[in-house]
Amino acid sequence: MSSAAQDPRPLVVGIGGTTRPASSSETGLRAALTAAEAAGARTLCLTAHDIALPFYEPHGPRTREALRLVETLRAADGVIVASPGYHGAISGLVKNALDYAEDLSGDARAYLDGVPVGCIAVAYGNQAAVAVLDQLRTVAHALRGFPTPYGAAVVARSATFHDGRCADPDVLAQFAMVGTQVAGFATRNHAHATFEPVA
Repeated sequence: MSSAAQDPRPLVVGIGGTTRPASSSETGLRAALTAAEAAGARTLCLTAHDIALPFYEPHGPRTREALRLVETLRAADGVIVASPGYHGAISGLVKNALDYAEDLSGDARAYLDGVPVGCIAVAYGNQAAVAVLDQLRTVAHALRGFPTPYGAAVVARSATFHDGRCADPDVLAQFAMVGTQVAGFATRNHAHATFEPVA
């Protein structure tokens, strides 16, 4: 991850996936980040092994991985979160990772205040996918971020996802829309934040 001083592009951070490598939700996350890069952002992807953290405890010790997650969120100009649907809800892995954003509560930019948040839900049924998308949006609002206008609620089918790839162009377009919108909002926010008027 390049520093903002070295790279003027906004940083879009992806969080999600499952403990199964190349899961459908991780595939969606990576596709969205690819689109964000194409739209001019630099990206960083934090998947299962990066966010397999101890249960969040407000005043508990922080592992190296937890500190990395918090510092990455602190530096983020945009965030994309992808969760599978487990019994109609966000996975515990992803929700626990988002709970660590509480460590940003005392920052000048508290939580994810003003940060665009792209939401991706992948589940085996329509009802679960939509429910998870709604929950991700609710969490983004609670963290003072703003969910992008478009969010992807995708039904995972074996014909669609295989070996870390998505074979359905319509589904890929949904992921790309999320990444493109996050990058667009992040670019505008980043440019405004770093603008210095001429004296």
